[in-house]
Amino acid sequence: MTIYAAGALLWREVKGELTVALIHRSRHNDWSWPKGKVDPGESLLETAVREIKEETGLSIKLGPRLKIVNYKIPSGTPKEVHYWSARVSDAALAKSTFEPSEEVASVEWRTPEEALKLLTYEFDREVLDALLANRKKGHLHTKPVIVLRHAKATARTDWFGGQPHDDGHRPLLAAGVAQAKALVPALAAFGIKRVVTSPWVRCENTVAPYAHSRNLKIIERSQLSEQGNNKGPKRTRNVVKDIVTDGRASLICSHRPAMPTILQAIGEFGDAVQSELIGSAKDLKPAEFLVVHLTKNELGKKRQVVAIERYTADPVA
Repeated sequence: MTIYAAGALLWREVKGELTVALIHRSRHNDWSWPKGKVDPGESLLETAVREIKEETGLSIKLGPRLKIVNYKIPSGTPKEVHYWSARVSDAALAKSTFEPSEEVASVEWRTPEEALKLLTYEFDREVLDALLANRKKGHLHTKPVIVLRHAKATARTDWFGGQPHDDGHRPLLAAGVAQAKALVPALAAFGIKRVVTSPWVRCENTVAPYAHSRNLKIIERSQLSEQGNNKGPKRTRNVVKDIVTDGRASLICSHRPAMPTILQAIGEFGDAVQSELIGSAKDLKPAEFLVVHLTKNELGKKRQVVAIERYTADPVA
């Protein structure tokens, strides 16, 4: 059975110079990137953030996924490790709680050239290559926009709360409530700061656990509801473009019928291939979400899509 693990390549820029964080493990006498195995009930996103905190003492937010590495451990068991990039700010570094342990002897910040010489495993060099490729393209600094389909709701045919026009009050099922709770650490992994949603009950109840856990205001936009999109898809696209242009790490929660309009608006920030890939997410399942990493907001520059990832908050099987 495959062992699943997750981690991140932590990076900083000081006066234009890039440095990355490696860990030295005394027990194995090796140099590698911080990572660890998935705990029962965890998603890979949650694992990556937890393991970084445990091994380096740093609280981080995930950037684009860099690479999935596959190899076999000495016993012959296959292992699959998912790596993301993660910027470490001066403030985060100052709050580090790292203390040397039996597992991790030290955390070292080194230039890419120094890291390449220290790294023990060839596949770890490939992860660094992916980060450097992003930097060369000017795609290192990013902020995400997440598009989330609401969690599992009571079926339309089972909803007796009112007439058809009362569909906005259709609630989540118990399974949907559980999905909404499971989304909290997954969304937190990307450091979402702004929660924008359709005002319909099933969307509001999907984002409420995360918003409340971070003390964030829930911003309602009627244009993101099924009805709002049907009446004026152009207004829906404008709302989405405003969210993207704002530049903050944002969450958009809506309904399956509105997804094509929402995704089309975000796709305009990417090239033809990226736009098509974003648009293909119109089949998001309940509680599934698309993460679109875009370049940071800079005066006079249009944001550009850097990477596109699709996730569920469900734990790794």
